[in-house]
Amino acid sequence: MSTLSVAQSPTALDVERLRGDFPILSQRVRNKPLVYLDNGATAQKPQSVIDALADYYATENANIHRGVHYLSQQATFAYERTRGRIRRFLNAADNSEIIFVRGTTEGINLVAQSFARPRLREGDEILISHMEHHSNIVPWQMVCAERGAQLRVIPVDEAGELILEEYEKLLTPRTRLVAITHASNVLGTINPVARIAALAHQQGVPVLVDGAQGIPHLPVDLRELGCDFYVFSGHKLFGPTGVGVLYGCRELLESMPPWQGGGSMIQKVSFEGTTYADLPNRFEAGTPHIAGAIGLEAAIDYLNEAGRERLAAYETELLDYATQALSQVKGLRLFGTAGEKVGVLSFAMEAAHPHDIGTVLDSEGIAIRAGHHCAQPLMQRYGVPAMARASLAFYNTREEIDALAAALCKVNEVFA
Repeated sequence: MSTLSVAQSPTALDVERLRGDFPILSQRVRNKPLVYLDNGATAQKPQSVIDALADYYATENANIHRGVHYLSQQATFAYERTRGRIRRFLNAADNSEIIFVRGTTEGINLVAQSFARPRLREGDEILISHMEHHSNIVPWQMVCAERGAQLRVIPVDEAGELILEEYEKLLTPRTRLVAITHASNVLGTINPVARIAALAHQQGVPVLVDGAQGIPHLPVDLRELGCDFYVFSGHKLFGPTGVGVLYGCRELLESMPPWQGGGSMIQKVSFEGTTYADLPNRFEAGTPHIAGAIGLEAAIDYLNEAGRERLAAYETELLDYATQALSQVKGLRLFGTAGEKVGVLSFAMEAAHPHDIGTVLDSEGIAIRAGHHCAQPLMQRYGVPAMARASLAFYNTREEIDALAAALCKVNEVFA
């Protein structure tokens, strides 16, 4: 059971009590209280997730789907229970539409190789946007290069919003797939996925959504979004590393050949040929990250108990506060000013390179990200080699934002 405690008000959030559920947040770094603002890279884990992992290995550890003994049955039940929990969390139609993968990257590669690759012909096109993570660029480049297809890019404006008029122009009879991020890991922009999907579906084009940065911050209802594939990673959703989810609508998944071969994804094997398993097993070859799935279930339970809408509302307030605080730092330029954003603030400073910014902040116990954030085309779009990024979660506080702003003023002093 979760140790979550929140205030009684349906709208208030007792952040300090929430922080107590995350043991790592109580430590000191460089002899300063840890200020963890790198949630876009990976989120911290509540004690309930840590306990779920330990409990599985201590009491249920066994392989799944293969044994008749007690431990195997218990592990199988817990693993499949998680699949059902995720289906409800996403409001998907059926458990068989939930495929366990190692993370967002593997899920996108699965769709690229199993769905796109067999369908692409010379001259066909796949649409992505200028704000995509490399994981939603490179897999499509690979299959396009192999099949003689083209990758087309939806531009973004200076505020970091998609130019939808250009998107509509790029949708043509040659378009075979649209692959778009739910929320940018650099700009924080929340894309209008439902509208993007509706426009694509008018021309019979399926849509994949990279939800790695969307689902940690936003309640996700797949039936409202209307996408055909949705992919996310457990570790950004306050769960374990090494586990993620690919949702695919059943009709499309059933039309796709397996991506990997091995145990569990078969019904019958002989030297003459193999009959593949039904969904979802045909896409889950080998022993999966059983403990990771169970830990992800604990993370989802934690978020459900906290209330997704309440957490999202608090993060929006904190983002507004942080945007104002950083805007007052001399020589700091914020990137991404879209009207709808998740808690991501990427910036550059006149005084110092982003890596130097990160080093100074680390000396103050503040963890941020510095670099190209696996989005080099977007760096080129804004004419910078790198950015510093502070990414928020519901356990961050205004006091931590104040500490960040003060440390950034120190950067100006150090490099004056």
